[in-house]
Amino acid sequence: MNAVIPYASAAPAPRVGDGVLHTTGPWRIASADPALEQLAQTLRALLSPHLPGRLLPVGSDDPAAHALVLALDDEPLPPARTTVGVAPDGGAHPADEAHRLRVTADGIECLAGTAAGVFRAAMSAVQLIATAGAHGELPFQEVADAPRYAWRGLMVDPARTFLTPDELRRIIDLVALYKLNVLHLHLTDNEGWRMELPGSPRLTGPAGDGPAREFYTAAEFRSLQEYAARRFVTVVPEIDLPGHCGMLREALPGLADAPAPAGLKERFPFIPPLDLTDGATRAAVARLLAEVCELTDGPFVHIGADEAFGATAENFAASVRELSAMVREFGKSPVAWQESARAGVEPRDIVQHWVDVPMMDLPDTEEELAARPELVAAGQTLAFIKALKRFFAPTDQDVARVVEGGGRVLLSPQSHLYLDRPYAAEFAPPEQAEAAGRLGFGSYRPRGVEHAASWDPAAYPIPDACVAGVEATVFAEQFEGFDDVTVLLLPRLASVAEAAWCGRAPTWAEYRERLGRHGRMWDQRGLAYFASTEVAWAA
Repeated sequence: MNAVIPYASAAPAPRVGDGVLHTTGPWRIASADPALEQLAQTLRALLSPHLPGRLLPVGSDDPAAHALVLALDDEPLPPARTTVGVAPDGGAHPADEAHRLRVTADGIECLAGTAAGVFRAAMSAVQLIATAGAHGELPFQEVADAPRYAWRGLMVDPARTFLTPDELRRIIDLVALYKLNVLHLHLTDNEGWRMELPGSPRLTGPAGDGPAREFYTAAEFRSLQEYAARRFVTVVPEIDLPGHCGMLREALPGLADAPAPAGLKERFPFIPPLDLTDGATRAAVARLLAEVCELTDGPFVHIGADEAFGATAENFAASVRELSAMVREFGKSPVAWQESARAGVEPRDIVQHWVDVPMMDLPDTEEELAARPELVAAGQTLAFIKALKRFFAPTDQDVARVVEGGGRVLLSPQSHLYLDRPYAAEFAPPEQAEAAGRLGFGSYRPRGVEHAASWDPAAYPIPDACVAGVEATVFAEQFEGFDDVTVLLLPRLASVAEAAWCGRAPTWAEYRERLGRHGRMWDQRGLAYFASTEVAWAA
Protein backbone atom coordinates (compact mmCIF):
# COMPACT_ATOMS: atom_id res chain seq x y z
CA MET A 1 0.00 0.00 0.00
CA ASN A 2 1.20 3.48 -0.82
CA ALA A 3 0.45 5.85 2.04
CA VAL A 4 0.96 9.13 0.20
CA ILE A 5 -2.81 9.27 -0.14
CA PRO A 6 -4.94 6.90 1.92
CA TYR A 7 -5.95 3.62 0.27
CA ALA A 8 -3.66 4.12 -2.70
CA SER A 9 -3.35 0.51 -3.75
CA ALA A 10 -6.02 -1.32 -5.68
CA ALA A 11 -6.00 -4.05 -3.02
CA PRO A 12 -7.33 -3.23 0.43
CA ALA A 13 -4.83 -2.75 3.24
CA PRO A 14 -4.38 -5.77 5.54
CA ARG A 15 -6.97 -5.74 8.30
CA VAL A 16 -6.11 -5.91 12.01
CA GLY A 17 -9.33 -7.52 13.10
CA ASP A 18 -12.75 -6.28 12.10
CA GLY A 19 -14.06 -2.84 12.91
CA VAL A 20 -13.51 0.84 12.35
CA LEU A 21 -11.91 3.71 14.21
CA HIS A 22 -14.22 6.71 14.47
CA THR A 23 -12.10 9.84 14.01
CA THR A 24 -14.55 12.08 15.88
CA GLY A 25 -13.82 13.18 19.43
CA PRO A 26 -10.56 14.30 21.05
CA TRP A 27 -7.08 13.18 20.00
CA ARG A 28 -3.73 13.13 21.76
CA ILE A 29 -0.18 12.58 20.54
CA ALA A 30 1.73 10.06 22.63
CA SER A 31 5.41 9.11 22.64
CA ALA A 32 7.52 7.70 25.45
CA ASP A 33 10.78 8.30 23.56
CA PRO A 34 12.57 11.60 24.33
CA ALA A 35 14.19 11.41 20.87
CA LEU A 36 10.74 12.00 19.34
CA GLU A 37 9.71 14.94 21.55
CA GLN A 38 10.39 17.65 18.93
CA LEU A 39 8.78 15.49 16.24
CA ALA A 40 5.64 15.21 18.39
CA GLN A 41 5.45 19.01 18.72
CA THR A 42 5.91 19.44 14.96
CA LEU A 43 3.22 16.85 14.30
CA ARG A 44 0.82 18.68 16.61
CA ALA A 45 1.37 21.91 14.63
CA LEU A 46 0.64 20.09 11.35
CA LEU A 47 -2.38 18.22 12.66
CA SER A 48 -4.06 21.06 14.57
CA PRO A 49 -5.88 22.65 11.55
CA HIS A 50 -7.66 19.32 11.03
CA LEU A 51 -8.78 18.83 14.65
CA PRO A 52 -9.81 22.31 15.77
CA GLY A 53 -10.51 22.25 19.47
CA ARG A 54 -10.03 18.46 19.59
CA LEU A 55 -6.24 18.05 19.72
CA LEU A 56 -4.88 17.88 23.24
CA PRO A 57 -1.40 19.09 24.24
CA VAL A 58 1.49 16.72 23.62
CA GLY A 59 1.91 14.44 26.61
CA SER A 60 -1.75 14.43 27.62
CA ASP A 61 -2.81 11.05 28.99
CA ASP A 62 -6.58 11.51 28.72
CA PRO A 63 -7.85 7.92 28.33
CA ALA A 64 -10.97 9.13 26.52
CA ALA A 65 -8.93 10.55 23.62
CA HIS A 66 -7.82 8.65 20.55
CA ALA A 67 -4.05 8.17 20.65
CA LEU A 68 -1.70 8.99 17.78
CA VAL A 69 1.29 7.00 18.98
CA LEU A 70 4.85 7.67 17.81
CA ALA A 71 7.47 5.02 18.49
CA LEU A 72 10.91 3.92 17.33
CA ASP A 73 10.68 0.21 16.65
CA ASP A 74 13.54 -2.10 15.67
CA GLU A 75 11.21 -4.79 14.38
CA PRO A 76 12.24 -5.52 10.75
CA LEU A 77 9.82 -4.32 8.14
CA PRO A 78 8.98 -6.34 5.04
CA PRO A 79 10.47 -4.63 1.97
CA ALA A 80 7.58 -2.55 0.61
CA ARG A 81 9.81 -1.35 -2.23
CA THR A 82 13.48 -0.58 -2.86
CA THR A 83 14.45 3.05 -2.44
CA VAL A 84 16.73 4.49 -5.13
CA GLY A 85 18.20 7.92 -5.69
CA VAL A 86 20.14 10.60 -3.84
CA ALA A 87 19.55 11.41 -0.18
CA PRO A 88 18.80 15.17 -0.04
CA ASP A 89 20.37 15.37 3.43
CA GLY A 90 23.71 14.37 1.91
CA GLY A 91 23.88 10.89 3.41
CA ALA A 92 25.90 8.25 1.61
CA HIS A 93 22.73 6.15 1.36
CA PRO A 94 19.06 7.09 1.15
CA ALA A 95 17.53 7.70 4.56
CA ASP A 96 15.54 4.84 6.01
CA GLU A 97 11.98 6.15 5.71
CA ALA A 98 10.35 2.71 5.93
CA HIS A 99 7.57 2.59 8.46
CA ARG A 100 4.56 0.78 9.76
CA LEU A 101 1.14 2.37 10.36
CA ARG A 102 -1.50 0.58 12.39
CA VAL A 103 -5.15 1.64 12.85
CA THR A 104 -6.86 0.03 15.84
CA ALA A 105 -9.75 0.75 18.17
CA ASP A 106 -7.46 2.90 20.33
CA GLY A 107 -6.11 5.14 17.56
CA ILE A 108 -3.21 5.13 15.11
CA GLU A 109 0.32 3.87 15.73
CA CYS A 110 3.29 5.20 13.72
CA LEU A 111 6.27 2.87 14.03
CA ALA A 112 9.69 2.96 12.34
CA GLY A 113 13.36 2.38 12.96
CA THR A 114 14.22 6.07 12.40
CA ALA A 115 12.70 9.42 13.26
CA ALA A 116 12.31 10.12 9.53
CA GLY A 117 10.30 6.93 9.13
CA VAL A 118 8.09 7.79 12.11
CA PHE A 119 7.45 11.23 10.63
CA ARG A 120 6.44 9.82 7.22
CA ALA A 121 4.04 7.41 8.93
CA ALA A 122 2.62 10.35 10.90
CA MET A 123 1.98 12.26 7.67
CA SER A 124 -0.08 9.33 6.43
CA ALA A 125 -1.98 9.47 9.71
CA VAL A 126 -2.67 13.19 9.24
CA GLN A 127 -4.02 12.52 5.75
CA LEU A 128 -6.25 9.72 7.04
CA ILE A 129 -7.70 11.93 9.77
CA ALA A 130 -8.03 15.06 7.63
CA THR A 131 -9.77 13.36 4.72
CA ALA A 132 -12.13 11.16 6.74
CA GLY A 133 -14.90 13.76 6.93
CA ALA A 134 -17.09 14.95 9.81
CA HIS A 135 -18.30 11.42 10.62
CA GLY A 136 -15.15 9.67 9.45
CA GLU A 137 -14.46 6.00 9.89
CA LEU A 138 -11.09 4.34 9.31
CA PRO A 139 -11.04 0.55 8.88
CA PHE A 140 -8.68 -1.29 11.20
CA GLN A 141 -5.55 -1.99 9.19
CA GLU A 142 -1.78 -2.34 9.24
CA VAL A 143 0.44 -0.96 6.50
CA ALA A 144 4.17 -1.35 5.90
CA ASP A 145 5.51 1.24 3.48
CA ALA A 146 8.68 2.86 2.08
CA PRO A 147 9.43 5.30 -0.75
CA ARG A 148 10.67 4.40 -4.20
CA TYR A 149 12.66 7.61 -4.75
CA ALA A 150 14.94 9.14 -2.14
CA TRP A 151 14.72 12.71 -3.53
CA ARG A 152 11.12 13.89 -3.75
CA GLY A 153 10.93 17.61 -4.30
CA LEU A 154 9.04 20.74 -5.25
CA MET A 155 10.53 23.88 -6.79
CA VAL A 156 8.84 27.25 -6.26
CA ASP A 157 9.77 30.55 -7.88
CA PRO A 158 9.96 33.53 -5.53
CA ALA A 159 12.40 35.17 -7.96
CA ARG A 160 9.54 36.15 -10.29
CA THR A 161 6.73 36.48 -7.75
CA PHE A 162 7.89 36.94 -4.18
CA LEU A 163 6.52 34.59 -1.53
CA THR A 164 6.68 35.86 2.03
CA PRO A 165 8.41 33.73 4.67
CA ASP A 166 5.00 32.83 6.13
CA GLU A 167 3.79 31.72 2.69
CA LEU A 168 6.89 29.59 2.24
CA ARG A 169 6.24 27.98 5.61
CA ARG A 170 2.75 27.05 4.41
CA ILE A 171 4.30 25.48 1.32
CA ILE A 172 6.82 23.60 3.48
CA ASP A 173 3.91 22.22 5.50
CA LEU A 174 2.19 21.08 2.29
CA VAL A 175 5.41 19.48 1.05
CA ALA A 176 5.77 17.60 4.32
CA LEU A 177 2.15 16.44 4.38
CA TYR A 178 2.66 14.76 1.01
CA LYS A 179 5.92 13.17 2.16
CA LEU A 180 8.10 15.19 -0.16
CA ASN A 181 11.49 16.02 1.30
CA VAL A 182 13.05 18.82 -0.79
CA LEU A 183 12.02 22.45 -1.26
CA HIS A 184 14.01 23.93 -4.17
CA LEU A 185 13.91 27.74 -4.11
CA HIS A 186 14.45 29.50 -7.44
CA LEU A 187 15.83 32.63 -5.80
CA THR A 188 17.32 34.58 -8.72
CA ASP A 189 16.29 35.43 -12.25
CA ASN A 190 15.96 38.42 -14.56
CA GLU A 191 13.06 39.67 -12.43
CA GLY A 192 14.52 39.41 -8.96
CA TRP A 193 17.30 38.46 -6.52
CA ARG A 194 15.60 37.28 -3.35
CA MET A 195 18.44 36.23 -1.03
CA GLU A 196 20.24 38.75 1.13
CA LEU A 197 24.01 38.37 1.01
CA PRO A 198 25.44 40.65 3.71
CA GLY A 199 28.69 41.08 1.78
CA SER A 200 26.84 42.23 -1.37
CA PRO A 201 24.14 44.67 -0.21
CA ARG A 202 23.52 46.09 -3.69
CA LEU A 203 21.78 42.86 -4.71
CA THR A 204 18.82 43.57 -2.44
CA GLY A 205 19.21 47.29 -1.75
CA PRO A 206 16.83 50.03 -2.97
CA ALA A 207 16.52 50.27 -6.76
CA GLY A 208 16.80 54.04 -7.30
CA ASP A 209 13.39 55.67 -6.94
CA GLY A 210 11.55 52.40 -7.51
CA PRO A 211 9.75 50.29 -4.91
CA ALA A 212 11.75 48.50 -2.23
CA ARG A 213 12.98 45.10 -3.30
CA GLU A 214 11.49 42.07 -1.57
CA PHE A 215 13.91 39.42 -0.36
CA TYR A 216 14.72 36.98 2.43
CA THR A 217 17.14 38.31 5.00
CA ALA A 218 19.96 36.00 5.97
CA ALA A 219 18.20 35.40 9.29
CA GLU A 220 14.89 34.59 7.54
CA PHE A 221 16.62 32.16 5.20
CA ARG A 222 18.23 30.36 8.11
CA SER A 223 14.90 30.27 9.95
CA LEU A 224 13.14 28.79 6.92
CA GLN A 225 15.76 26.05 6.70
CA GLU A 226 15.31 25.23 10.38
CA TYR A 227 11.53 25.14 9.98
CA ALA A 228 11.88 22.78 7.03
CA ALA A 229 14.39 20.54 8.80
CA ARG A 230 11.91 19.95 11.63
CA ARG A 231 9.62 18.57 8.93
CA PHE A 232 12.39 16.44 7.39
CA VAL A 233 12.57 18.73 4.36
CA THR A 234 15.88 19.97 2.91
CA VAL A 235 15.99 23.46 1.34
CA VAL A 236 18.03 23.74 -1.88
CA PRO A 237 18.67 27.35 -2.98
CA GLU A 238 19.11 28.09 -6.69
CA ILE A 239 21.30 30.92 -8.00
CA ASP A 240 20.52 30.72 -11.72
CA LEU A 241 23.62 31.46 -13.82
CA PRO A 242 25.21 32.12 -16.30
CA GLY A 243 21.91 33.08 -17.98
CA HIS A 244 18.81 34.52 -16.29
CA CYS A 245 21.09 37.18 -14.83
CA GLY A 246 19.20 40.43 -15.53
CA MET A 247 18.77 41.43 -11.88
CA LEU A 248 22.39 40.57 -11.09
CA ARG A 249 23.55 42.75 -13.97
CA GLU A 250 21.38 45.60 -12.74
CA ALA A 251 22.86 45.37 -9.24
CA LEU A 252 26.47 44.80 -10.34
CA PRO A 253 27.08 46.62 -13.64
CA GLY A 254 30.11 45.74 -15.72
CA LEU A 255 29.98 41.95 -15.57
CA ALA A 256 31.36 40.50 -18.79
CA ASP A 257 29.04 39.37 -21.59
CA ALA A 258 29.38 35.84 -22.90
CA PRO A 259 30.39 35.76 -26.59
CA ALA A 260 27.26 35.27 -28.70
CA PRO A 261 26.78 32.99 -31.70
CA ALA A 262 27.32 34.83 -34.98
CA GLY A 263 24.31 36.85 -36.16
CA LEU A 264 22.18 36.22 -33.07
CA LYS A 265 22.14 39.77 -31.75
CA GLU A 266 20.67 41.06 -35.00
CA ARG A 267 17.83 38.51 -34.95
CA PHE A 268 16.57 38.17 -31.37
CA PRO A 269 16.71 40.38 -28.26
CA PHE A 270 18.25 38.79 -25.16
CA ILE A 271 20.02 39.60 -21.90
CA PRO A 272 23.61 38.42 -22.38
CA PRO A 273 24.63 35.53 -20.14
CA LEU A 274 27.70 36.01 -17.99
CA ASP A 275 31.17 35.08 -19.20
CA LEU A 276 32.71 33.20 -16.28
CA THR A 277 36.01 32.86 -18.13
CA ASP A 278 36.51 36.58 -17.49
CA GLY A 279 38.62 36.96 -14.34
CA ALA A 280 36.77 39.89 -12.79
CA THR A 281 33.36 38.34 -13.45
CA ARG A 282 34.47 35.00 -12.09
CA ALA A 283 35.78 36.66 -8.92
CA ALA A 284 32.54 38.61 -8.41
CA VAL A 285 30.39 35.50 -8.80
CA ALA A 286 32.69 33.50 -6.52
CA ARG A 287 32.14 36.04 -3.74
CA LEU A 288 28.38 35.65 -4.12
CA LEU A 289 28.42 31.85 -4.18
CA ALA A 290 30.73 31.73 -1.18
CA GLU A 291 28.07 33.58 0.84
CA VAL A 292 25.24 31.45 -0.53
CA CYS A 293 27.05 28.25 0.42
CA GLU A 294 27.88 29.60 3.87
CA LEU A 295 24.22 30.43 4.52
CA THR A 296 22.97 27.04 3.27
CA ASP A 297 22.53 24.32 5.89
CA GLY A 298 21.93 21.48 3.42
CA PRO A 299 24.57 19.86 1.22
CA PHE A 300 23.30 21.10 -2.16
CA VAL A 301 23.30 24.43 -4.02
CA HIS A 302 21.61 24.67 -7.43
CA ILE A 303 23.60 26.68 -10.00
CA GLY A 304 20.87 26.93 -12.66
CA ALA A 305 22.67 26.57 -16.03
CA ASP A 306 19.51 26.53 -18.15
CA GLU A 307 18.50 28.52 -21.22
CA ALA A 308 21.72 30.54 -21.56
CA PHE A 309 20.41 32.06 -24.77
CA GLY A 310 23.08 34.26 -26.28
CA ALA A 311 26.23 32.32 -25.29
CA THR A 312 28.30 30.11 -27.56
CA ALA A 313 28.31 26.43 -26.68
CA GLU A 314 32.00 26.58 -25.78
CA ASN A 315 31.66 29.57 -23.48
CA PHE A 316 28.52 28.17 -21.82
CA ALA A 317 30.31 24.90 -21.03
CA ALA A 318 33.32 26.75 -19.62
CA SER A 319 31.09 28.94 -17.44
CA VAL A 320 29.18 25.95 -16.07
CA ARG A 321 32.43 24.21 -15.17
CA GLU A 322 33.51 27.32 -13.28
CA LEU A 323 30.21 27.50 -11.36
CA SER A 324 30.35 23.82 -10.40
CA ALA A 325 33.95 24.14 -9.27
CA MET A 326 33.12 27.15 -7.10
CA VAL A 327 30.27 25.39 -5.31
CA ARG A 328 32.48 22.37 -4.63
CA GLU A 329 35.28 24.62 -3.38
CA PHE A 330 32.85 26.17 -0.90
CA GLY A 331 31.87 22.78 0.50
CA LYS A 332 28.59 22.06 -1.30
CA SER A 333 27.50 19.72 -4.09
CA PRO A 334 26.16 21.40 -7.24
CA VAL A 335 22.79 20.63 -8.81
CA ALA A 336 22.05 22.03 -12.28
CA TRP A 337 19.46 21.95 -15.03
CA GLN A 338 20.09 19.45 -17.80
CA GLU A 339 21.89 21.80 -20.19
CA SER A 340 24.82 21.61 -17.77
CA ALA A 341 25.51 18.07 -19.00
CA ARG A 342 27.13 19.59 -22.10
CA ALA A 343 29.91 20.90 -19.85
CA GLY A 344 30.75 17.35 -18.83
CA VAL A 345 29.34 15.13 -16.09
CA GLU A 346 31.22 13.78 -13.12
CA PRO A 347 30.07 10.67 -11.24
CA ARG A 348 27.19 11.47 -8.87
CA ASP A 349 26.56 14.93 -10.36
CA ILE A 350 22.84 15.74 -10.08
CA VAL A 351 21.37 17.01 -13.33
CA GLN A 352 17.72 18.07 -13.54
CA HIS A 353 15.93 16.81 -16.68
CA TRP A 354 13.14 19.13 -17.73
CA VAL A 355 12.81 19.22 -21.53
CA ASP A 356 13.46 17.72 -24.93
CA VAL A 357 12.08 18.79 -28.30
CA PRO A 358 9.28 16.18 -28.51
CA MET A 359 8.19 17.10 -24.97
CA MET A 360 7.84 20.75 -26.02
CA ASP A 361 4.83 19.74 -28.13
CA LEU A 362 5.34 22.46 -30.75
CA PRO A 363 3.76 22.69 -34.22
CA ASP A 364 5.64 22.07 -37.47
CA THR A 365 3.33 23.86 -39.93
CA GLU A 366 1.23 27.01 -40.14
CA GLU A 367 -1.88 24.85 -40.02
CA GLU A 368 -0.76 23.18 -36.81
CA LEU A 369 0.12 26.56 -35.31
CA ALA A 370 -3.34 27.92 -36.17
CA ALA A 371 -4.83 25.03 -34.19
CA ARG A 372 -2.92 26.09 -31.05
CA PRO A 373 -4.67 29.24 -29.82
CA GLU A 374 -2.44 29.47 -26.73
CA LEU A 375 0.63 29.82 -28.97
CA VAL A 376 -1.04 32.32 -31.28
CA ALA A 377 -2.18 34.38 -28.28
CA ALA A 378 1.41 34.35 -26.99
CA GLY A 379 2.54 35.93 -30.28
CA GLN A 380 4.59 32.97 -31.42
CA THR A 381 5.32 32.64 -35.13
CA LEU A 382 6.41 29.56 -37.02
CA ALA A 383 9.82 31.16 -37.64
CA PHE A 384 10.28 31.72 -33.90
CA ILE A 385 9.14 28.16 -33.11
CA LYS A 386 11.63 26.72 -35.60
CA ALA A 387 14.42 28.78 -34.00
CA LEU A 388 13.29 27.54 -30.59
CA LYS A 389 13.49 23.94 -31.75
CA ARG A 390 17.00 24.48 -33.08
CA PHE A 391 18.09 26.05 -29.79
CA PHE A 392 16.66 23.14 -27.77
CA ALA A 393 17.78 20.37 -30.16
CA PRO A 394 20.76 19.40 -27.94
CA THR A 395 18.36 18.64 -25.10
CA ASP A 396 17.39 15.40 -26.83
CA GLN A 397 20.76 13.92 -25.82
CA ASP A 398 21.21 15.47 -22.37
CA VAL A 399 19.92 12.50 -20.37
CA ALA A 400 22.21 10.15 -22.30
CA ARG A 401 25.13 12.45 -21.46
CA VAL A 402 24.30 12.24 -17.76
CA VAL A 403 24.02 8.45 -17.77
CA GLU A 404 27.22 8.01 -19.77
CA GLY A 405 29.08 10.26 -17.33
CA GLY A 406 27.83 8.36 -14.28
CA GLY A 407 25.70 11.25 -13.04
CA ARG A 408 22.25 11.22 -11.48
CA VAL A 409 19.09 12.36 -13.29
CA LEU A 410 16.52 14.34 -11.31
CA LEU A 411 13.24 13.84 -13.18
CA SER A 412 11.27 17.07 -13.70
CA PRO A 413 9.75 16.67 -17.17
CA GLN A 414 7.96 19.76 -18.45
CA SER A 415 5.29 17.53 -19.97
CA HIS A 416 3.79 16.51 -16.62
CA LEU A 417 5.74 17.94 -13.67
CA TYR A 418 5.76 21.63 -14.62
CA LEU A 419 2.73 22.61 -12.60
CA ASP A 420 2.54 26.05 -14.19
CA ARG A 421 0.86 24.31 -17.13
CA PRO A 422 -2.59 25.88 -17.61
CA TYR A 423 -5.66 23.88 -16.75
CA ALA A 424 -7.88 22.91 -19.67
CA ALA A 425 -10.95 25.18 -19.76
CA GLU A 426 -13.35 22.28 -20.22
CA PHE A 427 -12.54 21.05 -16.70
CA ALA A 428 -13.00 24.38 -14.92
CA PRO A 429 -16.03 24.84 -12.66
CA PRO A 430 -17.82 28.11 -13.49
CA GLU A 431 -16.44 29.94 -10.48
CA GLN A 432 -12.86 29.13 -11.60
CA ALA A 433 -13.18 29.80 -15.32
CA GLU A 434 -11.27 33.09 -14.98
CA ALA A 435 -8.42 31.44 -13.08
CA ALA A 436 -8.19 28.64 -15.63
CA GLY A 437 -7.84 31.19 -18.40
CA ARG A 438 -5.35 33.40 -16.56
CA LEU A 439 -3.01 31.05 -14.71
CA GLY A 440 -0.12 29.14 -16.17
CA PHE A 441 2.55 29.63 -18.80
CA GLY A 442 0.76 30.59 -21.99
CA SER A 443 2.89 28.52 -24.37
CA TYR A 444 2.01 25.19 -22.74
CA ARG A 445 -0.93 23.19 -24.03
CA PRO A 446 -3.65 23.27 -21.34
CA ARG A 447 -4.33 19.90 -19.72
CA GLY A 448 -6.49 18.33 -17.05
CA VAL A 449 -5.63 16.73 -13.73
CA GLU A 450 -5.74 13.24 -15.21
CA HIS A 451 -2.86 14.20 -17.52
CA ALA A 452 -0.59 15.01 -14.56
CA ALA A 453 -1.66 11.85 -12.75
CA SER A 454 -0.76 9.70 -15.78
CA TRP A 455 2.98 10.38 -15.44
CA ASP A 456 4.98 7.20 -14.87
CA PRO A 457 8.55 7.70 -13.60
CA ALA A 458 9.32 4.06 -14.33
CA ALA A 459 8.86 4.68 -18.08
CA TYR A 460 12.31 6.26 -18.43
CA PRO A 461 15.09 3.90 -19.57
CA ILE A 462 17.47 5.13 -16.88
CA PRO A 463 19.34 2.67 -14.66
CA ASP A 464 18.46 2.89 -10.98
CA ALA A 465 22.06 3.86 -10.21
CA CYS A 466 21.66 6.95 -12.41
CA VAL A 467 18.41 8.27 -10.89
CA ALA A 468 18.46 11.05 -8.29
CA GLY A 469 14.72 11.30 -7.77
CA VAL A 470 11.63 13.30 -8.76
CA GLU A 471 10.85 17.01 -8.50
CA ALA A 472 7.83 19.06 -9.56
CA THR A 473 8.18 22.75 -10.42
CA VAL A 474 5.89 25.76 -10.48
CA PHE A 475 7.31 28.87 -12.14
CA ALA A 476 5.64 32.18 -11.37
CA GLU A 477 5.42 34.42 -14.41
CA GLN A 478 1.83 35.59 -13.88
CA PHE A 479 0.91 35.20 -10.22
CA GLU A 480 -1.17 37.77 -8.39
CA GLY A 481 -0.99 36.23 -4.94
CA PHE A 482 -0.48 33.12 -2.87
CA ASP A 483 -3.81 31.59 -3.90
CA ASP A 484 -2.56 31.50 -7.51
CA VAL A 485 0.39 29.40 -6.39
CA THR A 486 -1.72 26.84 -4.57
CA VAL A 487 -4.37 26.65 -7.32
CA LEU A 488 -1.66 25.57 -9.76
CA LEU A 489 -0.13 23.18 -7.24
CA LEU A 490 -3.36 21.57 -6.12
CA PRO A 491 -4.59 19.02 -6.92
CA ARG A 492 -1.66 18.10 -9.20
CA LEU A 493 1.06 18.06 -6.55
CA ALA A 494 -0.67 15.12 -4.90
CA SER A 495 -0.19 12.95 -7.99
CA VAL A 496 3.49 13.91 -8.24
CA ALA A 497 3.93 12.91 -4.60
CA GLU A 498 2.18 9.64 -5.30
CA ALA A 499 4.45 8.82 -8.25
CA ALA A 500 7.57 9.86 -6.34
CA TRP A 501 6.66 7.71 -3.36
CA CYS A 502 5.50 4.54 -5.09
CA GLY A 503 7.43 4.79 -8.37
CA ARG A 504 4.51 4.41 -10.73
CA ALA A 505 1.43 6.18 -12.00
CA PRO A 506 -1.79 5.42 -10.14
CA THR A 507 -4.84 3.93 -11.81
CA TRP A 508 -6.94 6.99 -12.63
CA ALA A 509 -10.40 5.66 -11.69
CA GLU A 510 -9.24 4.55 -8.25
CA TYR A 511 -6.97 7.55 -7.69
CA ARG A 512 -9.70 10.04 -8.65
CA GLU A 513 -11.95 8.69 -5.91
CA ARG A 514 -9.21 9.08 -3.28
CA LEU A 515 -8.21 12.51 -4.53
CA GLY A 516 -11.77 13.77 -4.11
CA ARG A 517 -11.42 13.47 -0.33
CA HIS A 518 -8.29 15.63 -0.23
CA GLY A 519 -10.24 18.79 -0.95
CA ARG A 520 -11.36 18.52 2.69
CA MET A 521 -7.75 18.71 3.86
CA TRP A 522 -6.92 21.72 1.67
CA ASP A 523 -10.08 23.52 2.84
CA GLN A 524 -9.14 22.89 6.47
CA ARG A 525 -5.71 24.44 5.79
CA GLY A 526 -7.18 27.43 3.92
CA LEU A 527 -5.48 26.42 0.67
CA ALA A 528 -7.15 27.36 -2.60
CA TYR A 529 -7.21 24.58 -5.22
CA PHE A 530 -8.53 23.91 -8.69
CA ALA A 531 -11.76 21.96 -8.27
CA SER A 532 -11.52 20.18 -11.62
CA THR A 533 -14.75 18.66 -12.85
CA GLU A 534 -12.77 15.48 -13.57
CA VAL A 535 -13.03 14.72 -9.83
CA ALA A 536 -16.08 14.23 -7.61
CA TRP A 537 -15.04 16.37 -4.63
CA ALA A 538 -16.27 15.13 -1.26
CA ALA A 539 -18.23 17.53 0.92
